Amino acid sequence: MAALTLRQEIRARVAAALAACNTEHEWNLPADLAFEVTRPRNPDHGDFSANVAMTAAAALRRSGVNLPPREVAAHIAGRLPKDGAMAEVDVAGPGFLNLKVAPAWFWDRVADTVLHPSRTGCLDVGQDRRIQVEFVSANPTGPLHFGGARNAVLGDGLARVMEACGFSVQREFYVNDAGAQFDLFVQSLLAACMQLHGGQAEFPPDGYRGAYMHEYAAAACERLGTDWLADAEGAADALRGPALDIVLEDVRSEISLLGIEFDQWFSERELHESGQVEAAIARLADQDAVYRAEGAVWFAASRYEGNDQDVVLVRSNGAPTYFAADAAYHWNKLRIRDFDRVLNVWSVDHQGHVPRMQALVEAMGLDRQRLKIVLYDLVKLVRDGAEVAMSKRSGSFLTLREVVAEVGADAVRFMLLTRAPESVVEFDLARVVEQNPENPVYFVQYSHARLCSILVRARAEGLLMPGAGDIHGHLRTHLNHPAELELARLLTELGDQLLTALERSSPHNLTYYAMRIASAVNGFYRDCRVLDRSRPGLSGARLCLCDAARIVLARILHLLGVHAPASM
Repeated sequence: MAALTLRQEIRARVAAALAACNTEHEWNLPADLAFEVTRPRNPDHGDFSANVAMTAAAALRRSGVNLPPREVAAHIAGRLPKDGAMAEVDVAGPGFLNLKVAPAWFWDRVADTVLHPSRTGCLDVGQDRRIQVEFVSANPTGPLHFGGARNAVLGDGLARVMEACGFSVQREFYVNDAGAQFDLFVQSLLAACMQLHGGQAEFPPDGYRGAYMHEYAAAACERLGTDWLADAEGAADALRGPALDIVLEDVRSEISLLGIEFDQWFSERELHESGQVEAAIARLADQDAVYRAEGAVWFAASRYEGNDQDVVLVRSNGAPTYFAADAAYHWNKLRIRDFDRVLNVWSVDHQGHVPRMQALVEAMGLDRQRLKIVLYDLVKLVRDGAEVAMSKRSGSFLTLREVVAEVGADAVRFMLLTRAPESVVEFDLARVVEQNPENPVYFVQYSHARLCSILVRARAEGLLMPGAGDIHGHLRTHLNHPAELELARLLTELGDQLLTALERSSPHNLTYYAMRIASAVNGFYRDCRVLDRSRPGLSGARLCLCDAARIVLARILHLLGVHAPASM
């Protein structure tokens, strides 16, 4: 079982002190009284701050006991265990408990990181529950434009965070191979194939264009030959299968450039052909959640929370809508494959679809809390100070492959995760490759490489870390510089940073956490001489701190899908 995070451990101690006061003073507070333990922005306020006294005082007032929060805080502070873990406990302001952790506690956490690196950044809150993350799922109509890269790195970043938190994660790409957009793509590709072999063919008015269509046409004709082009009525059907294979091979290749692999590529067409779409509509009808009007079949979404309009499931011509396929798809995920939770990563232009999907899940008799939809905003791609316009249909866009070739996968992944999903990301093609501290990905990777270099030089000079049995005592004895303690404090935040990313459904805090550690590493390197043959004990302790920082930085970079270079 993974250890508690430092904040969880502090909270458990405060909760135990509150429980002891509750019994001693007969306060009759609920055992699950909610309160928060946070890290103050001002270090003068301690390592942690708890609002427990204020929430307890409010609960006491409701039961007729009028105790000022500061008095409640004093009682709780008096009950905190005197075991050397807490250096100071102060009552501040209206009743906050400000808690300062003893340095020895940080050193023990650093030692554990060095001794058990494989446990670093591993939690068990998920308890192996099964979560499916569905992301990218772009229409199979061509290469991914760079805007889709944000969906890719966000989805994979969330999957990595969930795996680190103890969930069993499946990554899935939903292939929209049954809709009007794919039909339009096939018609566009057919025109490109005919033009390639001298035929007269016009692209559909809103068809897909660009150089990539001619590349796809050459690939299709290489697979099918040319005889099929003479069959005017059957050519599109003959092309459909190879067209899907060609575009998905291209998408797989592009996604792999970011180090992303999907466990499942799920076909929308199979939902229709297997009868699952019809079954989903019938299931909704059995729940009295559909009605007929204007010749169409409607889902009564307005009966459910967050919706004021109903949605068409089957058009008046008898053709099911994409929403009907969504019903079948989510039944398949939540009931047939029985994932404990499903997380969809969608672009912000689908936000109106979110309450409808939650209503749909509820109407099918499923718990809507099992479905989580993360919305992300757009990417503004900038070159030479000007925004690069992107349009897949016109063919005027930069592909994911082109951007990765220009700036590298690490820059793409890191920089697209520096903002919360709901914020626009500006991706400046020039700035992300600058080799200076103003470039976050370079700064973090360089700091990791510096730590690796220090450890290599130490071995070359015969300076070693203490043995496994001596590390805890060695750190407690030799380390007391403020720069050392600041770095140690930061390293112990990893578990709490993971929980924050999980709770917010966004790993963007990990990029800033990595930058804070990199800054602390550079401050430590500047203020504390690590390699000093005249003081082997101090050097050994500082090497342990370097190794712990290397382990934590490497773990964060892995969670972000970014390489941790040993040299630069």
